[in-house]
Amino acid sequence: MSQTLMNIYNLLPVRVRPVAAGLRGAYLRAWRYGPETDRLVDEALEKEKWTPEQWRSWREERMAFVLHRAATKVPYYREYWQKHRLRGDHSSFEILENWPILEKEPLQLNPRAFIADDCHPHRMFREHTSGTTGKSLELWWSLSTVRAWYALFEARCRLWYGVSRHDRWAIIGGQLITPVHQQKAPFWVWNYALNQLYCSAYHLAPGFLAAYLDALIRYRVRYLWGYTSALYELAQAALEFGGSFNIRVAVTNAEPVFDYQRAAIEEAFGCPVRETYGLAEIVAAASECELGKKHLWPEVGWVETLNGAHPGNHDDRNELICTGLLNSDMPLIRYRTGDSGVLATEEKCSCGRTLPVVQAIEGRVDDSLYTADGRRIGRLDPVFKAGLPVREAQIVQETLGQLRIRFVAAPDYTTEAGRSMIERLQARVGKLEIVLEQVEKVPRTSNGKFRAVVCKLPKLEIPSS
Repeated sequence: MSQTLMNIYNLLPVRVRPVAAGLRGAYLRAWRYGPETDRLVDEALEKEKWTPEQWRSWREERMAFVLHRAATKVPYYREYWQKHRLRGDHSSFEILENWPILEKEPLQLNPRAFIADDCHPHRMFREHTSGTTGKSLELWWSLSTVRAWYALFEARCRLWYGVSRHDRWAIIGGQLITPVHQQKAPFWVWNYALNQLYCSAYHLAPGFLAAYLDALIRYRVRYLWGYTSALYELAQAALEFGGSFNIRVAVTNAEPVFDYQRAAIEEAFGCPVRETYGLAEIVAAASECELGKKHLWPEVGWVETLNGAHPGNHDDRNELICTGLLNSDMPLIRYRTGDSGVLATEEKCSCGRTLPVVQAIEGRVDDSLYTADGRRIGRLDPVFKAGLPVREAQIVQETLGQLRIRFVAAPDYTTEAGRSMIERLQARVGKLEIVLEQVEKVPRTSNGKFRAVVCKLPKLEIPSS
């Protein structure tokens, strides 16, 4: 939604806001769902039974189409290949490895250069994302792309979990649907067109959490969707205050799920937690099946990995480099997502789906710490084990010799718990100085996301070996 519309919305009386939200929801529903939706959903579910050979054939054919369309119809890429021809480089654009890695900057500077010649932006759906780093992106999707994407979403983020778009749900998101300065409920708005209770991620303060829980009950919410950290905050309140919830599943997005968070959410709401992964750029997506395995969605993108680890580094995470297969009207080829993970294995999941199994998708590449001897350290969630009397915590690195743990203490916090965090962190990073900083709330990014690890080292200070 544009800032102008948001400003108008914020001027409306509270009782009128649901009408405005519903109108916005009706607009989105018209884009997302149409007469072809049920067929697309059935096709997505049927593809989950395909053999590896069927998937390979389909993906190779789709990749050839996307690469040809990008090289001949998309201004940014057409200019790139023309320059190469003039320099006497006759590398074939039909081979993915011949394409350069696409950084975010060209996409930010001139996003329309990535739209195919035969598409008209004013007839497309415009998506705006601020990104975890605060760097904004403008993206365009055709109607067919939007509906194909939301059909996959319906199949693998709802039907897998026994719910549908017709059920009542609550999302905790980054839209400013309530002014930040507001100190009295409601901190949410009901969107009747999408059966959605949209809850502000910016008002999850201790004094307001009971009101959120009451809203989940009053609006008869069937499933939850939101940032992992936000659902975890709600869960802690539910464990403290209690409540009778009828939640079928809690679906997380945008942030990794740590074991202690999963345990708390499942206990609080009496339902499973299912982790999902996706990007507004629509170049990769994954969701967790009922057996706890994460599966890639092969129709969405072709995922490569780059291991930029330093020698002796025990962190086996890789950067995710993705080529979008779904959105051929604004194709992104070998796009550096900024995320990292340990990807596909040969494992076959007992759930029966033939979608590739992913070992882990672990968030941003820069969510790592560095030691003076050149090691990059990731996977630090075990530091904050289940049962630790800390509501939330964040590790910040500003120098090679020191780490800071920002944390929000639970009522039963003790100095012994602080020593435990220091010892567990030092066991993973060595004898760096650890500073404990108790705060009322760990800061979020500009779009409300929580980062468990923040590296503030200048690039020149990051060890190269």
